[in-house]
Amino acid sequence: MDTNVVIVGAGPAGLAVGACLKQAGVDFTILEKASEVAPAWRRHYRRLHLHTVKSFSSLPFVPFPKSHPRYVPREKVVAYLDAYARRFSLEPRFGVTVESIRRAGEKFLVRTDAGDISARKIVVATGNNAEPIVPGFPGIEAFKGEVRHSAAYTEATPYVGRSVLVIGMGNTGAEIALDLAESGARPTISVRKGVHIVPRQLFGVPIQMVGIASRPMPQALNDWMFPKILDLALGRLEKYGIVRPKTGILAQIDAGRIPVIDVGTVAAIKAGRIGILPDIIRFTENGAKFSDGREQEFDAVIFATGYRPGYDGFLPAELRPAKSGVNPRAADLGVYLVGFHNPVTGLLREIGIEAQAVAADIKKRG
Repeated sequence: MDTNVVIVGAGPAGLAVGACLKQAGVDFTILEKASEVAPAWRRHYRRLHLHTVKSFSSLPFVPFPKSHPRYVPREKVVAYLDAYARRFSLEPRFGVTVESIRRAGEKFLVRTDAGDISARKIVVATGNNAEPIVPGFPGIEAFKGEVRHSAAYTEATPYVGRSVLVIGMGNTGAEIALDLAESGARPTISVRKGVHIVPRQLFGVPIQMVGIASRPMPQALNDWMFPKILDLALGRLEKYGIVRPKTGILAQIDAGRIPVIDVGTVAAIKAGRIGILPDIIRFTENGAKFSDGREQEFDAVIFATGYRPGYDGFLPAELRPAKSGVNPRAADLGVYLVGFHNPVTGLLREIGIEAQAVAADIKKRG
């Protein structure tokens, strides 16, 4: 099989690139190892809403319906992505796993479990949440309670009345802990190091809009200003066991770590409904010991320890661009990453920007 562009992944990034290439008149093939579009969004926990406003979170050419709330819930995002694929007649080849990509003269040979494909350009759009990361902890094999990664968490019902340790305070860990607290469980978050927390709305203004407006400002000014503003908005959180990193928010974002966007977790921590403990030293049969000397029992553990992109297994290092979107190395290689930069201004917004730029670059280069 021969095609101009192979797009790996049929999540939001893959669909956006497909729509942009179709509008540009460039032929392509989308490969998706799952059986439907947007598999990661379908498996997300049920209470999830976009943390960014709908007007800046849609994919190219198709805004979210006006009837949707400002922060769109997961099930409506999934329905939107399904409709988006239909709108542009995007028909991925489902159930196809990419095994390797290599140069073959002027083209690429994409080896899959359903046969080989020859392509002139490659777009990797598998997303940052392709493979769950489960770090090792001393004694975890001896722990008698339930252990799972947040990728397998859907709702709090199975945990009602139980003591749950959530490892990691990124956006997922913070919101799962809130879901557990609101549903009658007893959650505790283990926070290994400092974390930046911002409210979803800062004095009534969506934090995404604040991020867009402040991005052109000097980083030093942002680093000086935001801690003071956030102390006013959220209070000083050190007494609850949460400290800020020494690295400023923008520097962390540039390094690939976005702040926790608070949707109620801070209030639950202040009210004592969510506990905070430091790094884990080791697990015991019934709980864990922590770096401050405390020991506590738990019925279950949820690893909210993040994901890795998952393209390491099929994309060799010599074919990897330095970063997501259009850049000199990507253009020279003919291999593009889309959807791997998650700024505070919003991942879906960034996907839309990158998809249009990549499609324009591919069309220009032929």
